[in-house]
Amino acid sequence: MTSVDVTASPSPFLHGVVPITETDDEIRAALEQAELPPLLPALAYLTGDLSLLRPHLRPDPLTMSMPQGGLTDDQQAEIRSIALDVLCRYRDGGCRPAPVPTDDELRQILEFIVGGAPMGDYLPLVEEELAYRGEDRRAPGWHISQTAPGRTFHVVIIGSGMSGILAAHRLQQAGVTFTILDKNDDVGGTWHESVYPGCRVDNPNHNYSYSFAQRHDWPYHYSPQGVLEQYFRECADAFGVRPHIRFGCTVQRSVWDDDTKRWTVHYLEGGAERTIEGDAVISAVGQLNRPLWPTIDGIADFQGPYFHSAEWRHDLDLTGKRVCVIGTGASALQFIPEVAKVAGHVTVFQRTPPWIAPTPDYHDEIAPGLKWLYGHVPTYSELVRFAIFWRMGDGAIEGVRVDPTWQGDGSSVSEISEFGKQMLLEYYREQFGDRPDLLEKVIPNYPPGAKRAVRDNGIWATTLKRDDVTLRTDAIGHVDATGVAMVDGSHVDADVIIYGTGYQASRFLTPMQVQGVGGRDLHEQWGGDARAYLGVSIPGFPNFWCLYGPNTNIVINGSIIYFSECGVRYILGLVREVLANDATAIMVRQDVHDRFNEAVDAENRRMAWGWSPVNSWYKNQFGRVAQNWPFTLLEYWRRTKQVDPQEFELIR
Repeated sequence: MTSVDVTASPSPFLHGVVPITETDDEIRAALEQAELPPLLPALAYLTGDLSLLRPHLRPDPLTMSMPQGGLTDDQQAEIRSIALDVLCRYRDGGCRPAPVPTDDELRQILEFIVGGAPMGDYLPLVEEELAYRGEDRRAPGWHISQTAPGRTFHVVIIGSGMSGILAAHRLQQAGVTFTILDKNDDVGGTWHESVYPGCRVDNPNHNYSYSFAQRHDWPYHYSPQGVLEQYFRECADAFGVRPHIRFGCTVQRSVWDDDTKRWTVHYLEGGAERTIEGDAVISAVGQLNRPLWPTIDGIADFQGPYFHSAEWRHDLDLTGKRVCVIGTGASALQFIPEVAKVAGHVTVFQRTPPWIAPTPDYHDEIAPGLKWLYGHVPTYSELVRFAIFWRMGDGAIEGVRVDPTWQGDGSSVSEISEFGKQMLLEYYREQFGDRPDLLEKVIPNYPPGAKRAVRDNGIWATTLKRDDVTLRTDAIGHVDATGVAMVDGSHVDADVIIYGTGYQASRFLTPMQVQGVGGRDLHEQWGGDARAYLGVSIPGFPNFWCLYGPNTNIVINGSIIYFSECGVRYILGLVREVLANDATAIMVRQDVHDRFNEAVDAENRRMAWGWSPVNSWYKNQFGRVAQNWPFTLLEYWRRTKQVDPQEFELIR
């Protein structure tokens, strides 16, 4: 069994659109496959005619996550009719777009997309995030040759996944030299390593991609692993960072020298111990790559093959085998349906059922008509990206914020949360209504958002209803030589056991060692409770910065690429502060770091994932939410847009 691999387009950079030459009927056919909520706003942008933003066709914020934003059939038909007329007139007029809208006009366009929420504060962020004019507004905006003429500054980046490639690209734009060390044999990080069957992203590609390297021709709404791996390979090549990567290099430790004020990174390459020095280190190692094994007795006693989904055994033929799968998280719900297609029998062991987000197009290719619209209607693709950005980010945050006056049974945290829960329950009843025995087992008893939700297009219910699949929700006792022994005394025989139990997400930067000022050890300082200022900077560790660091995870299915783009810009700002002030290093103040983390902890306790006692990978061993950013995406953008020098100490 292998992961899905689809060849991507030769270039990931497709800002331009093609003039329309198609007939009325061909345009009409394409519109049948359109994503409708952002369509009228795109046409208003294109033509300058804001009268297209008709109030009765505006999406309802409460149904925005539904297919076509919950628009009725009549509303959809009217939108298509209006769009056909506009596009035909645009074609007949020579495909000449109107002047760029004013800020006020853009605000009205965006507010229509989001159902009326005020967008004034978001305008600068949106212009930057969408890059709808083809520009890259997150480029550094400075160059070492002007900021510090004659100065050399070298950065060691650990990891060549999404964040590492991005950091390298920005450093290169600023003229700062760098070396990337990666333990793998190619770029892509988790999208190079995660090769289990069914692996794919749970974020639409328009959102899960660099803002400045967009595509109009994604083959799927939600890309399989192979498509994303290819995307990042192409980005590494297009950005020119590949020649600076050393593959097959496993970093062991990074050590700060108080005298030279530089870092020495120790790593293994081909079994030999090597070192490289740098003025700064960027950790871009990610979180979702080291498997977390469950605390079940007897795992090693099993006499048959067993493995973790993060280390998939492609050499093992599961055809006709009795397979036990432990875990029902995001990875498990992707690979279990694939395993069930070939196995003789699959027994699924579930501790906590996940909330399932209905996603009919989860496995679907993007329809040809929709691709055509992306490639022919200026800003349409970008505004689709904004619609995704909003409904999966700040537009959904109120649904997971705790209302202290809410009286419920613990399965919701507010009136909005309860409304969302009821919508999800309708999907469960639709999928499992004919199997009340399963329905009882798959419905969560905690609030939506307290754990990572998973996407489903109906395949989960189809899989669990199979005669050759059994769902067990009773307690596991231990694993023995022939299978899984349950607490109630029953036994499940197995030929193969697969552990789909997630990753060691809260063990940041392990197993690397990091020694900072005075020889202090980072993991001793953290004591298993990782913290950083803005997820990036740590007191006592000058010029050492993290990407996808503590409390920078997005819960309601936003894009971690957004956080990395903000974080990388902030790191480039820190580098500039060092160079512009003729310093050697910069370090966040302890009091600034502490106040920030106190605010993060307090706000996380007011969110579903911090309020609910349900187990989740968001929490570390102490029960603290070490993963999640509890504020808006806008707030992180504001905090990382530029460095406040007063929050840092310069080291000369």
